[in-house]
Amino acid sequence: MLFGLGDEHVICEPRSGQLMHPEALLAFERLCADARAAGFDPLVVSGFRSFERQRTIWNAKARGERPVLDSRGRPLDVTQLSPPQTVFAILRWSALPGASRHHWGTDFDVVDAAAMPAGYRPQLTPQEFAHDGLFGPFHHWLSERIAEGRSHGLFRPYAEDRGGVAPEPWHLSYAPRARELQQLLTVERLSELVRSDELELCDSVCALLEDIFARFVLVPDSCYPGF
Repeated sequence: MLFGLGDEHVICEPRSGQLMHPEALLAFERLCADARAAGFDPLVVSGFRSFERQRTIWNAKARGERPVLDSRGRPLDVTQLSPPQTVFAILRWSALPGASRHHWGTDFDVVDAAAMPAGYRPQLTPQEFAHDGLFGPFHHWLSERIAEGRSHGLFRPYAEDRGGVAPEPWHLSYAPRARELQQLLTVERLSELVRSDELELCDSVCALLEDIFARFVLVPDSCYPGF
């Protein structure tokens, strides 16, 4: 469960088909009821993600087969970056396999289906969630709910830039279970997993793992509701 090596801990969200932790799904359903009353239609576009899936994404970015973005969401040329620079550039938007909160099913990405034109495919970019972006009104409404403690235990672990993961207003987390699972994750356990699997840039990742863990994996207790 901790590393996304199985999916026995998640169930299907009926509308999207995405897998989620049962408690996170219940919280999301309660949030949906509030949102629909306000004219929004929340839709999960990414829920549980297995270790294998996260590794596929990571390796494709490391090889230049998928875009690696800068902090503004603009493509970078990874051929011009050193291995450590590439590692940190990938981590800005994509989690290290084994360290993704999506492994737990407690975390998921959500958009407002009511705002999308027919056939629109969400890109999960800062522009979409900007004040004048497609999902701007939903983002503003959700921010108010979270600030007021009326989001049913859901919060944004990457609400602000702390020098690691870029702000992701679309990323929600069910705080009670996510915090418990984060406390089980250690550098040592993660190191064993990373070293034993086929991961691009593995040598650089292992050399930088302490820094990666502190900057891109741990979410401070102060960010969790009630702390």
